[in-house]
Amino acid sequence: MAAKELSTERATTRLLGIPLGNFGLAESLLMAFTTGFIGFFLSCFLAIVGILIYNSAGHHAINFADSYKYIALPAGLVVLGLSLLLFVGLWLKRKLSGN
Repeated sequence: MAAKELSTERATTRLLGIPLGNFGLAESLLMAFTTGFIGFFLSCFLAIVGILIYNSAGHHAINFADSYKYIALPAGLVVLGLSLLLFVGLWLKRKLSGN
């Protein structure tokens, strides 16, 4: 009995050792939107730091609001789209396979 549980546990999809295949729809959507938010805020932080370094080096002053509009928003939307494809795709794959 323990061998059967172990074999089904190993059959799940893993990313860096983290099992991803057993999420329901709500958990998949939550994980996708969380990943999108993390992508948005990380790219926004890095863009603000980059603009700060660029402006302090004596170059033409760039508005910090551009980091949201031109860098963080597109990056966050791309990460959100990819994570929605991954997590909802894994959920659909599990549902359609009958598990």
